[in-house]
Amino acid sequence: MNATSSPTPVTIPLINPNEPEALLASLEITEGQQVAAGDVLCTLETTKSTADVLAETDGYVTGLRLAEGDTVKAGEVLCYLADQPGRTPPAPSPEAASQPTESAAQDGAALPAGLRITTPALELARKHGVELSRLPLGPLVTEKTVRALLEETSPAAAALPQGAFDPTAIVIFGAGGHGKSCLDLLRTLGTYRVVGFVDDGRPAGEQVMGLPVLGGADVLGDLHAQGVRLAVNAVGGIGRVDVRMRVFRILEEAGFAFPAIVHPSAVIEASASLAPGVQVFPHAYVGSEAQIGFGSIVNTGAIVSHDCQLGALVNLSPGAILAGEVVCGDRALVGMGATVNLQVNIGAGARIGNGATVKRDVPPNGIVRAGGIWPD
Repeated sequence: MNATSSPTPVTIPLINPNEPEALLASLEITEGQQVAAGDVLCTLETTKSTADVLAETDGYVTGLRLAEGDTVKAGEVLCYLADQPGRTPPAPSPEAASQPTESAAQDGAALPAGLRITTPALELARKHGVELSRLPLGPLVTEKTVRALLEETSPAAAALPQGAFDPTAIVIFGAGGHGKSCLDLLRTLGTYRVVGFVDDGRPAGEQVMGLPVLGGADVLGDLHAQGVRLAVNAVGGIGRVDVRMRVFRILEEAGFAFPAIVHPSAVIEASASLAPGVQVFPHAYVGSEAQIGFGSIVNTGAIVSHDCQLGALVNLSPGAILAGEVVCGDRALVGMGATVNLQVNIGAGARIGNGATVKRDVPPNGIVRAGGIWPD
């Protein structure tokens, strides 16, 4: 530049032929700042890529027209570079100021008309089941926009940065009735940050008690990569304990661990032991030296007296009562309000109906009818 040259305009380049607009993601200059050729003036972001705008010559920034966060279009003037400080930039022409903004083309027919969204933002929105119709039309939607919406609707749903690890983050597999009970239990504890539900039978994005369904089992890998390592198996398994077993296998193969969760109103004697994955609901009691096996459920108001031994995946329904030294084999089910007498053995896979009274041992896979007395 020489002393008589006019300020040189710095214009927004066309990064993508299909997208005349971009987000001004970062602005590295201020009015009056001296820059050298090759310095980064700003960074632009489109749905497909990012690009730096560089100074083509030495000079002083004047007439800075745009701000960080603006949606800009190709050919728009960012600023001017003058050969000396204090130079007045030319006024914008009326023609340039009145040019309409073209709609950006977007891949994916499922996108609402007029929605412009970056690829990372679209991936984040789909991962968390955000309805795309809720996103603003016109300005370029970025990850920041999507995260703000997630935090507004459900703070727990905001994803962790890739590679981060949150020891309090936990996901619930199963968004049915038992899943709702587990969510209330976790909220009452206040120890965990519940990121949402995983459920193969519900659409991603559906809200359950204020939390999103994140998707089916196929999202577990992404959740693990985001730093979620804990899970609750909320598939109750009444009548289909094989499904509950399969969910545990899926979660385990995806790298998740299963903390025992106990409602604060439940009483667990200090000498009792709970295996991983155990769930103890409100007002339940687990007595002295009782042992509760992996993945078992002690439901609301159930009583497990002293020295009882429950195998893996045992399900005690609300109000069930086990007297002292009762043994329940793996996958046994004791119905609501059922009573099992002292030192009785319930075989693996046995089913005790609601309100039944059990006085003697029940064989593996045996069935005691609801309201009945065993043996007759």
